[in-house]
Amino acid sequence: MEYQSLFDLNQADFPWLWEIFALVLITLCARYVLWLALGRLAVQLQKTANLWDDAMLEAAHKPAQFLVWLMGFSWVLEILIEQSDAVIFTSIAPVRALLVVALLAWFLMRVIRQVEIRLMSAEYTSEPVDATTVLALGKLLRVTIFITASLVVLQTMGYSISGVLAFGGVGGIAVGFAAKDLLANFFGGLMIYLDRPFAVGDWIRSPDKEIEGTVEDIGWRQTRIRTFDKRPLYVPNATFSTISVENPSRMLNRRIKETIGVRYDDASVLPRIIDDVETMLREHSDIDSKQTLMVNFNSFGPSSLDFFIYTFTRTTDWVEYHDIKQRILLQILDIIMGHGADVAYPTTTLKIPDSIAYNNGTEDDGR
Repeated sequence: MEYQSLFDLNQADFPWLWEIFALVLITLCARYVLWLALGRLAVQLQKTANLWDDAMLEAAHKPAQFLVWLMGFSWVLEILIEQSDAVIFTSIAPVRALLVVALLAWFLMRVIRQVEIRLMSAEYTSEPVDATTVLALGKLLRVTIFITASLVVLQTMGYSISGVLAFGGVGGIAVGFAAKDLLANFFGGLMIYLDRPFAVGDWIRSPDKEIEGTVEDIGWRQTRIRTFDKRPLYVPNATFSTISVENPSRMLNRRIKETIGVRYDDASVLPRIIDDVETMLREHSDIDSKQTLMVNFNSFGPSSLDFFIYTFTRTTDWVEYHDIKQRILLQILDIIMGHGADVAYPTTTLKIPDSIAYNNGTEDDGR
């Protein structure tokens, strides 16, 4: 009887405890149901290769879980507000609104990131979209979401958006003068995204500056380039508007241009060597015969008869190109030797007139 009266006393004094207990239980159940629903939906979406539904589902996981906890505990706090006159509880509604806006912005940011990953993946698209374009659009959308969410937050907190925008216009002029270099780099990055002289992954170099390497990232302020000795090189975007940039990654072919000399003693077989070398190049599977292909006698060298080859490989890959070039040069060497000729090397011929008498090895002693 004593325990029963104690229970009745607690229930009478704190009837809202049961409401809080029920809300917490409902929140836990809702969290479990959400986990089951997302899991089932993920299984169904794996049967398709649509990047949008996969991106939306992956992006919604964590924000949806936080939203369930936010709504559950905000309801619990509303019950506490009714039972307490504490000033701190009066700010619960604005804080909840701000958190909902933050969760929505977080969800949209995650959607953008997941879409970026899938647009650049061969798993979802037959031809992956250019990484530079995808990253540029992603950054632009993120900035838009951030600005919009900030304005909504300010409006929720009771600030006038029109006043903020007016202040931003006046302040923007002052900031523009104070940060002209920053703005120059920003517009430089924008021009890179629009003109696309290079993209992420391209090998670029500048004849005007000591810039050469592979582009790793194009930011709004600077571009990160990985040099061939694996050091990072950070170049302000404004620099690219004042220098020439060469993009070897976009070459259609790689050129083989070599001069080869044979001995003067092999002059009689030189025409046949040139013909055989040209035939070999035109029939070579790795040579693009649609491009300029030349094999011609070029000059009378100091110790060789020089002919040159001028042709283009089909590949642009640096390693593969050198392998092809090596095989072609070895084939040319076989052609030269197959005609009984040889590659020339620097020689000097000394001609002595017959009228010069040779000393017999004894010195004239004057007798």
